[in-house]
Amino acid sequence: MSTEFGELEQTDVAVIGAGPAGAVAAALLARAGKSVLVLERQHFPRFSIGESLLPQSMAYLEEAGMLQAVVEAGFQYKNGASFVHGEKASSYDFRDKHSEGWGTTYQVERAVFDQLLIRRAADQGVQVRFGHTVRSMRTGHEPALEVEDEKGNAYRVAARFVLDASGFGRVLPRLLGLETPSHMPARAALFSHVQDALPAGSTDRDKICVAVHPERRDVWYWMIPLAGGRTSVGCVAEAAFLDVPETQREAKLRELIRAEPTIGRLLGDAPFLMPVNRIAGYSTNVERLHGPGFALLGNAGEFLDPVFSSGVTIALRSAHLAAQTLLRQLGGERVDWAADYDAPLRKGIDTFRAFVERWYTGELQDIIFYAQQTPKIRRMISAILAGYAWDETNPYVADPVRRLTALYEVCSGEPT
Repeated sequence: MSTEFGELEQTDVAVIGAGPAGAVAAALLARAGKSVLVLERQHFPRFSIGESLLPQSMAYLEEAGMLQAVVEAGFQYKNGASFVHGEKASSYDFRDKHSEGWGTTYQVERAVFDQLLIRRAADQGVQVRFGHTVRSMRTGHEPALEVEDEKGNAYRVAARFVLDASGFGRVLPRLLGLETPSHMPARAALFSHVQDALPAGSTDRDKICVAVHPERRDVWYWMIPLAGGRTSVGCVAEAAFLDVPETQREAKLRELIRAEPTIGRLLGDAPFLMPVNRIAGYSTNVERLHGPGFALLGNAGEFLDPVFSSGVTIALRSAHLAAQTLLRQLGGERVDWAADYDAPLRKGIDTFRAFVERWYTGELQDIIFYAQQTPKIRRMISAILAGYAWDETNPYVADPVRRLTALYEVCSGEPT
């Protein structure tokens, strides 16, 4: 095939990025008999945050033929989330929830997890190229990519459709000018891994721990136990609060850890296993999640905040929805990407957004730490924390803003 780009390689679908969204979408398409080429700028394994999965993700991993590999990998089992703020504590078991489906999952080292998923995709017929960077794209009925390998060799790929699963790299939003400002305030995170050496019973390793700063409710911590006595720990706050020189990041994170009673007691002196990293400006948005010949998956489209570990779940949900929609299109059916992909995906994102926004105002914290929680409502909240943000039988999915506002009015009357 000859165009202004010259001779082109051919594939049914080109996927930009080999992370979870790209791997799952590619596998789903390959399992349906389509030729798929994944182009990944980095080499795996590589470090990534987003280590605490949500149970909703398990269904998509199973659909993509990856579940057995994940179960057998030896990751840390996870069945819920615990929240602490000073003397207040609240714990949710995701098996006790409103929605049907998985109630357990894993806490993973993403370098291992991501490599496992893309290998399973390759085992199912997906062609994967690491160290290949997409430089430009021609959109339209016959999209084409210009790609460059690490030796500077350029080539072109013609696809029937392109999926951008490039995560925070946000390849197509940058190349096509799709980025729009996020309405989420600019926040940052300082984080590392520690060797925890926690005595048995000192904490529930089967749950992520989310702790609120003793003096600032808009500052919070994660503590994610991983396999082998390793723990991921981080602090999230407005960017200015964590704006320290790189040489002072370790001291700043250590100071913050020691300031929070629960995490300080458990991890206060635990040695860092890698340099303390900082990520900022991660909340992103785009004007649309699709266009002529392409769609955006996961973080390439929108990322909210790490507080409820929704990133990988949204990524896998987007892979599932995009693959379903694309297979219909490739089969000759007329599809409406706005109605069939964009709107359904954003429904769950908007549910998570309502929870994230009210976490930072303190309203959701008052709900979570409310001492007289109704079991039925508690199961509805638990379902969303478990990732079931698209289940509209749950009133807190069908109308999250109004429901949370009403619930807060009840819970805020609790004596402090």
